[in-house]
Amino acid sequence: AAIQIEALAAGVDYFKIDVGTYPSNDQGLAALYANPGNLQHWDGPYVRKKASLTDPWGEPYQYRYPGEHGPFDVYSLGADGKVGGDGENQDLGNW
Repeated sequence: AAIQIEALAAGVDYFKIDVGTYPSNDQGLAALYANPGNLQHWDGPYVRKKASLTDPWGEPYQYRYPGEHGPFDVYSLGADGKVGGDGENQDLGNW
């Protein structure tokens, strides 16, 4: 999950380079796979497979803009799908 999160964060950065802003919360990480509304300078996809938007536990990766830990946050709530936790239940993010 940590490696996937870093790849998604890089995709968000590439999206910003092309489009001029980070994806909105409404656009979310899906904007890395498909143009969310015919954005003129969108030059994606910024991820190879739509499945890469899903964490190892079958849940969509979370995205928040603006982020609490940086310009944007990409994260997974771990195996339990709840905030916090240890081991497999630990939250993972791009911070």
